[in-house]
Amino acid sequence: MGTLETILYEVSEGVATITLNRPETKNAISPTLSRELGETVVEIKRDPTVRAVVLTGAGGAFCAGGDVRGMNEAGPRTSAQVRSGMERYRRTTEELMSLDRPVIAAVDGVAYGAGFSLALLADIVLVSDRARLCMVFQRIGLIPDFGALYTLPRCVGLQRAKELVFSAREIGAQEALQMGIALEVLPPAELMPRALALAASFCGASEAALSIAKRGLNASLGSDLPTMLELEATGQAVALSGDYMKESARRFVAKEPAQFRWPARQDTPTLK
Repeated sequence: MGTLETILYEVSEGVATITLNRPETKNAISPTLSRELGETVVEIKRDPTVRAVVLTGAGGAFCAGGDVRGMNEAGPRTSAQVRSGMERYRRTTEELMSLDRPVIAAVDGVAYGAGFSLALLADIVLVSDRARLCMVFQRIGLIPDFGALYTLPRCVGLQRAKELVFSAREIGAQEALQMGIALEVLPPAELMPRALALAASFCGASEAALSIAKRGLNASLGSDLPTMLELEATGQAVALSGDYMKESARRFVAKEPAQFRWPARQDTPTLK
């Protein structure tokens, strides 16, 4: 992976942090940012030392969506050109959705349009109490992208997803929590520490169990019971035969602390 222009990427003690870094545009998604995000996720897939990912934005905003100003300055495009550009976004979406490690989105400020869609691709969404989310596409005559037609109804239900898309209305942090879009609402100063604490905790979890469970849960709503039971049987065979399970069982019998523990809200990250 070459030099990154629109993303900050760092790995510390098993946790990768991806920061969308176009603060002058509230981290609007340009073709370069989309490409670099996809390349970064591919790099993470190749790096076995990365155990969890935190996705966030610079400058007090998560992501303002697509770069509408850049689209306007680029001039008119044919349908074929638009389709070609959407293929790039599709690849980025698929790379992030298929990542076999937990992804935590730390959403501060605006998450509009494709920024909202991007947050929905994470496994866990944490929002600051000043977060503002909006499926804004309808206001400019577009449809949701970055996978939102798939992820949003699975998150909030079909009728609510239609309401959010058709109305293009903004929702705040508490409503996002009530709808199940956000797992927790935090003060802005606590947002990244909490995201890092959760990510760090996954470094003590079973890689195999997390990967198999994530793949199964992502497939579940489009599957059937026999298929999921088959996945359970195969996945459990892998998990039970691993060293992680053997060590966990030994610790349980010996009444020693477990290898994995979900951190309480007051916990702070162990990263240095």
